[in-house]
Formats: sequence, structure tokens, C-alpha cells
Amino acid sequence: MNAKSAIEGGSFAPRRCILVPPESIRVVDWNIDRGVHLAEVVGFLARLKADLIILQEVDQNTRRTGNIDVARVIAQQLKMNYVFGREFEELTQESKGSHAYQGQATLSRWPITNARLIRFREQSTFWRPHAYMPRWRVFQERLGGRIALVVDVRITGRTIHAYNLHLESRGDDRLRRAQLEEVLEDARSYRPEASLVVAGDLNLDASTAEIATALSKADFHNGMGAKHLLTRPARSFFDSGRSVDALLTRGPIRVAQLSVHREVRASDHYPLFATVDLRQGGIGT
Repeated sequence: MNAKSAIEGGSFAPRRCILVPPESIRVVDWNIDRGVHLAEVVGFLARLKADLIILQEVDQNTRRTGNIDVARVIAQQLKMNYVFGREFEELTQESKGSHAYQGQATLSRWPITNARLIRFREQSTFWRPHAYMPRWRVFQERLGGRIALVVDVRITGRTIHAYNLHLESRGDDRLRRAQLEEVLEDARSYRPEASLVVAGDLNLDASTAEIATALSKADFHNGMGAKHLLTRPARSFFDSGRSVDALLTRGPIRVAQLSVHREVRASDHYPLFATVDLRQGGIGT
């Protein structure tokens, strides 16, 4: 996958003439588990009326989700603009003569520009095809690697730089920390006064001391603060759930309020919903 062909999008948001910028925006971050329960995903997002939606594990043309473009369908139904970045080519999900992908999607009621991918330098070898392994769905063989999808969202004369992350689920926290550091390194290219949102499935707990220190040094604020909020339900009797999703901000914006919607069962992650204050100084957490 070359960088250009790995990004696509569309514009379905109606044109709006708003002269006064909003004081805050509503943001959703959610790993939607490929969009298998798409009707429930769209229904929940429609109820929240979010301005910026950051989604991970979004399928495109896979058999398990009915060979549809999940990101495009969500954007059309919600009347939003969107960009989709391909993370993996799903070798066991392809139909004859047609490729299948999984990736990340960022949707906005405002214009989206300057979309690009950070394909992390350090990757797990777990997903790579092996000569001795058949192409069965249970093995989930893939080409590609974990990414951050980066876009600019233009809100009435103001730009928010939004990072959509999916760090590696296989491997250890050392690998995930290395991938997160690539994002923090990239974020340093923006001026200190620039407005940044970083959200996604980190597959690690951002409230732990080591990660919290790294984020603080990079001037990022964790929308959850020091709270250990479970964002993924228990998967077995021995699993009590995990805090693996996060929403971070940097610059003159802050998360004013954040909630985890544990009543939603459309995915193996819970959606995060936040009000982000856009005023200079914001509201600290």
C-alpha cells in the first residue's frame, strides 16, 4: 500500500455559513470492532450529534461486514465529511478479484483537509502471512501495519489537528510506547499554540505513571485525568476489563467533560464522548 492510495474520503456535510466560531465541540472516540453491528453504531452516533468522530477498526469491503465501505456508509447516514486510512489489507476477508481492508476513519461536520498517515516504524510481525499457514479467517493474515491517521479540521477560521491512533494489540507495552512516541514526535512539528486532539485505541492505560509523564512532557492533557476508566469490557472470567482508549488535547483547548458509554454493546470497546472547550485557556482536567 502506498501512502496516496491508502487514504480516501468524501464530503456529505451540508454547507453551513457560521460567522461566529463555537465555544466547544462534541467529540466521539470509538473502536467499532469493524462495524459488524453497523446499525447500532450509526444509531448511537446519530443520537450524540457529535461534531468530530474518531473511529478505529473500520472495515472496507470485507466479507464479515457484507462487503460495504463502513466509513462511507456512516458518513452518508450522518451527513458528515470523512477520511479513511487503510491500516491492513485483510487477506482472509477478500472476495474474488476484490481487496478488503481495515483502518481508521475520522468524520467531521466541518471541512477536513491535509489527510496523511503515520505508518509506525516499529510493528509486530504477528499479522504477516506465513508460507505454512493457510488463508483461513481464523488466522487473520494481513498486509500493512498500525497507523495514525492525521487530518486538519477547519472550524470557522480555526484549525484543529486531529490524530486518530490504533496502537498494536500484539506485542508488549514497549512496542506501544514506541508507536505513541512517534505520534508525540510528529506533534512537535506544530507550534505550541496549535490546537491538537489525539484519540484512539492505545491498547495501553494512559493513566499509568510512565505514560502520563511522557504525555505531560509533551504538553498533552488526558481527558480522563488520573482516572482509571474502563473502556473495554471483560472478555473472560479472569478479565476485569481494561482502560485502553484515550482522548488527549494540546494547545488552547481542553476536555471540559468526558463520559464512557458502557451501556452501548455494539462493539468490544465502549465509546468515549467528550465536550472539548475551544476557548483560550479552556477548562483543565
